[in-house]
Amino acid sequence: MADMGAFREAVGRWAAGGPAGRAAELAAQLGLRTAVLLEGPSDLAAVEALAARRGRDLDAEGVCVMPMGGAMSVGRYAGLLGPPGLGLRLTGLCDEREQSYYERALRRARAPRPGYFVCAADLEDELIRALGPAAIEEIIAAEGDLRAWQTFLRQPAHHGRARSRQLRRFLGTKKGRKIRYGHLLVEALDLTAVPAPLDALLASV
Repeated sequence: MADMGAFREAVGRWAAGGPAGRAAELAAQLGLRTAVLLEGPSDLAAVEALAARRGRDLDAEGVCVMPMGGAMSVGRYAGLLGPPGLGLRLTGLCDEREQSYYERALRRARAPRPGYFVCAADLEDELIRALGPAAIEEIIAAEGDLRAWQTFLRQPAHHGRARSRQLRRFLGTKKGRKIRYGHLLVEALDLTAVPAPLDALLASV
């Protein structure tokens, strides 16, 4: 039976130079209409967590949330999934420093504008600012990561930095941590205070 995970895998193989047939077949079976292009799996975790909290089943709605393995891949994925390829509507979320890549990629893919939403630094930064550092530290403690956090803070390289910057860096210091906290931070949000780019993205699909 077709599922979104299988479609993502098929697109990944296609993007790496494999055949297009399996991805096209699964897109048809799933009734896909929209592809949401994201940099990586931590963004996927956050988007899926917010969709669940809002009572939405994106898979059932024909929306594929696609982590690309880095913003530099947006041109390839936009071409495969957008009008030149599978013909899906494209949207996405990117960091401010990568906005130009998205702009060019979506323009080349003939995607309608505006087609994406921009985080000031990255999505983790948006979530940290929405929740506040104190709330993030409470989550870190509840998750059993307090000792790792305290060890991190003692490292000279991080002395004197703003707490929000320290937290953002900490979330990226261990494989899998950003993914886990992408979900946890969204779970902790007041739904009236969702970061604007994330809120707008979900509202657009």
